Amino acid sequence: MTHVFVETDAGGQVTLTSAEAVTFARTVLPDAGSAASSETSGIEAVVVGALSDDAVAELGRLGVAAIHHLEHPDLEQYSAAAWAQAIVDIAPESGTLLASGTPRGMELMAHAAIRAGERMAANVVSADEDGLLRQVFGGTAFERLRLDGDLHVLTVAGHACTPEETTPTEPEIFAYDLDVAEEDLRTRVVRTEEEAADDTSGLTSARAVVGAGRGVGSENGFGEVLELVDHLGGALGVSRVVTGLGWRPHAEQVGQTGSRISPDVYIACGISGAIQHMAGVEAAKTLVAINTDEESTMVQRSDYAIIGDLHEVVGAVNEEIVRRRG
Repeated sequence: MTHVFVETDAGGQVTLTSAEAVTFARTVLPDAGSAASSETSGIEAVVVGALSDDAVAELGRLGVAAIHHLEHPDLEQYSAAAWAQAIVDIAPESGTLLASGTPRGMELMAHAAIRAGERMAANVVSADEDGLLRQVFGGTAFERLRLDGDLHVLTVAGHACTPEETTPTEPEIFAYDLDVAEEDLRTRVVRTEEEAADDTSGLTSARAVVGAGRGVGSENGFGEVLELVDHLGGALGVSRVVTGLGWRPHAEQVGQTGSRISPDVYIACGISGAIQHMAGVEAAKTLVAINTDEESTMVQRSDYAIIGDLHEVVGAVNEEIVRRRG
């Protein structure tokens, strides 16, 4: 049996990475046999807090057979210890417990593994009869391992697979009368403040992302790049150097310490391709590089490359798009 911790957003929708985790559990783990999961008798979701009708319907389309709804006044605000204990309390004694590799998913699975007396595998990208394959060193290397305990606890790396719907189900919903220990609430969220500038949902869900690095030259050098973003109906993503210089907000940063993206196309303008940045764009389906350095990592790893000044190249692309659109 496989239980997947599912995160929902402020609107009650299943997050993209959780939909990926459910798909991974349904389409990858069953093929791994005993190397990655016990005999799988169905995918069941675990939701803490509010559960919307939209989330139930979406989980049904993703093939979830049952939803374990954990609701309690003390669980309304996030508490890693309390949430993890609630999850462990209803988890199967043998099988698989997993979450997407978000900060919350990683923290919860680490707590859950300790409380269940099991090991945890983080950032898993695939599984087969030989075991699990996970990302290490920011995605620059991979490690093969096996989990030999009764309960296999793991997180799925962001964008390790694409969400896939299947024959819709009507998930059975189980509610619980939970007992939350006071000592598990010593560390918990007491207040949440959101700033619009920190919203990265547009970046992580965009099908086209235009990246900008130090090559733009200055804080005022984003004109052509932003125009291309508008033409493509996409999003702007920047390198760590750009945010470090204060040219753009951190919410736009792509990479190991920023957002991991999986657009249909990523156009990297003036980005050399540091290891940390490449870790954030490895799931892009098509990578295009615009750079003056043909030996740069970004150019070498791209599907297509244009060697030249980004302002001239992007400016010419914008002109051509305008011309073709009349």
